[in-house]
Amino acid sequence: MKTGNVVPMHATNVVVVGATSAVAQAATRLWAGRGVELTLIARNAGELERIAADARVRGAPAVATFVGDLTDTAFITETVRTMTVPRIALIAYGSLTDSARADSDATYLASELNANFTSAALWAQSLAERMAADSAAGGTIAVISSVAGDRGRGSNHAYGAAKAGLTAFCSGLRARMAARRVHVVTVKPGFIDSPMTAHIAKKGALWATPETIATGIVNAIDKKRDVVYLPGFWRLIMLIITHIPEGIFKRLKI
Repeated sequence: MKTGNVVPMHATNVVVVGATSAVAQAATRLWAGRGVELTLIARNAGELERIAADARVRGAPAVATFVGDLTDTAFITETVRTMTVPRIALIAYGSLTDSARADSDATYLASELNANFTSAALWAQSLAERMAADSAAGGTIAVISSVAGDRGRGSNHAYGAAKAGLTAFCSGLRARMAARRVHVVTVKPGFIDSPMTAHIAKKGALWATPETIATGIVNAIDKKRDVVYLPGFWRLIMLIITHIPEGIFKRLKI
């Protein structure tokens, strides 16, 4: 279902897929403050309208909204086809997979892989093609993956596998679209203190706020970074983790 009106692009138009996530909301506030037009996409109509109203108050001259199942192929295809062509897009949704449930529930595992990899890849591919076909102006797509995709861990094997696939897809898409003036930014956050991780009681120095991550994403888009770890210290952490010998790593309780 589509709500709101598709607006003509006078200023930079930014599309946010998964606009109700904590990081997406923080990024939307930053872009609204810059006075850009916004297209917000999510599945919760009431929450989406609240975010859209807030963006208008903060300075967004026009806000369009699309409501639907972000993992549904038909919704992805139709939404990208009918929306205003963006110059910037952020794909910012996902699900923190319950690994224990994924061990025994194949239907759940399939849905989680779709939510964290397949559907996000479809959004990225569809948006890239629309940007490239629109004009020589091109555009930039930022996709939130995760440091979890750098190496599979026993504690979150399904989630990590999905994010590894998404990271690899973004790398390939970046190479394929470079000549067509579409840039792809792979965003690899570490731990984020958000509603998705509210059930985790112990948080410390490695945890970042959604606002910190959003600021890093907007800066990475502005600078057309290829891959960005947020916060930046995660690059060193993951460098160490990925170089632990497999024989040792598989015995670690991480």
